[in-house]
Amino acid sequence: MRDIEASANTFFNSIASNFNMAGYNRDILSDYVPALVYTMYDGYYIYSPYTNTLDTTNDNEIPTTGEDGMPGDPITGSDKDVAGKLEEDSTYHDGEKLSGLKPYIYYSCRYKMGENDFTITYSLDNYITIQGIINDKWVNDSGYLLDNIQVSGNNVTYRGVSIDADEKLKETVCLPDSGDLKEYEYIKLNGVKYYNDNGNWFSIMNGEKLPQEGFEPKTTAAIEYYKDAYNFKQKLQSTNYEDCDGNTKSDGYGIASQLNANNAVDEKGEQLKDENGQPKFGNYKIFDFGGADSEKSIEDPDSNFNEQRLAVIRYSIEKNLSIAIANYNNYESGTANFMMPKLKEDEWDKIVNNVSIISFLQGLNIGGKIYNGYSIVTNNKNQEVVSEDSIYIVTGDNEYHKANEERLERKSIIGADFNIDFERKSVTTKNGTRYFYPKQYEGNVPLGSYGSIVTQNDVEVIDNFYKYIAQKGDVPLAQKYFTALGRERYGMYKTNNDNEKLKEKFGIIREST
Repeated sequence: MRDIEASANTFFNSIASNFNMAGYNRDILSDYVPALVYTMYDGYYIYSPYTNTLDTTNDNEIPTTGEDGMPGDPITGSDKDVAGKLEEDSTYHDGEKLSGLKPYIYYSCRYKMGENDFTITYSLDNYITIQGIINDKWVNDSGYLLDNIQVSGNNVTYRGVSIDADEKLKETVCLPDSGDLKEYEYIKLNGVKYYNDNGNWFSIMNGEKLPQEGFEPKTTAAIEYYKDAYNFKQKLQSTNYEDCDGNTKSDGYGIASQLNANNAVDEKGEQLKDENGQPKFGNYKIFDFGGADSEKSIEDPDSNFNEQRLAVIRYSIEKNLSIAIANYNNYESGTANFMMPKLKEDEWDKIVNNVSIISFLQGLNIGGKIYNGYSIVTNNKNQEVVSEDSIYIVTGDNEYHKANEERLERKSIIGADFNIDFERKSVTTKNGTRYFYPKQYEGNVPLGSYGSIVTQNDVEVIDNFYKYIAQKGDVPLAQKYFTALGRERYGMYKTNNDNEKLKEKFGIIREST
């Protein structure tokens, strides 16, 4: 929230700088911006004006402070008296127009199937969270939806490709106290990297080196990613199932074969319908898991699941953004008639698949004309989302490439990493600012391929990364790619991650108390 508030301030300062010569300062321009939308991994913020309302009905009591600074007796009285006291003591005042972030809105949809009443929260990839009543039990579970996983002990294959179970990750780190550069083995857990210094693990936060006690990781994130996805699929398909370790479980949900897009309901529990009275999202099975011989998998871009995911995300943003813009007319009556513009299909494609910012500027007089427009800025290099094209492939000629670069299989594949790990980083030390590149292979910093990273002329246009990589027939390329994709997704930060459970899966031993 702090970063988004700073971003909003930067936005208004930026447009004020550009329009200052026309006589528009920041305060004036803010009257022409009905909303800013910040789409994140599993939801979004809307930055817009609102009217502050102070609650005066909370038992008609306001706690006061005595002369000694300690809490005193509450003031009681009529609503009018209480409101007056609130106005007097409050930083904000009743009816005051403010601009700020609305509460975070998840990409969620509620479904009802008989007595089952639950909500699914979608994300910018195939990760979902299920919360609600299923089979008369409260459920709060989450996971990635994947097909084509085979597990035998610690041997895991995905789409016929063996996942590396003994992956060693290394990264160059600039030590904040000395400014020295040194390469360490590391693991990534819930968005934080932990480095191994001869058995002594540490992390770096806010320019400080923080020792970590009791670390002895024994498993790889990629293996856990595919194992968890296997178990999650089993739970969705049956109430009684066998997990990846061969254990019989009875805590499944068994809703995969039943859940239909027409089961979507609104906040009142009534079926969501379009303007023609038909089910809002159509009529199809959402969890379309494919069998062993199926040509389509649930994670494929053209699956029913992805159709539902994109429809829910778009509907949620359109609905709440339309409300925010319509309400803005109440705040700025007479300035302009603010309306929700019609975004193009390719623009929605960017929004529902990337972290992005949507800004609106309407009703601005620019010399004989009235400007009404919007802009969309997407970011495909961030720590919030690991998309299919976020994994870069490293080759023996000291270059890194996009995974869909043409003729890549002709090169010697030696590694695969998250795209942001190839970016230059900076650290401020007592000796000044030090710049460095975290990823090095055999002591060399790999360079971006001119054909796929710089000009992107040698990049193949593909619809399905999963199928494309698996069908290349090149074992090193497919293994490195799918291992890196699983590892980075498993290690990314999520709001509903349980750190204790993650540590158990990583085999982290904590000191006894």
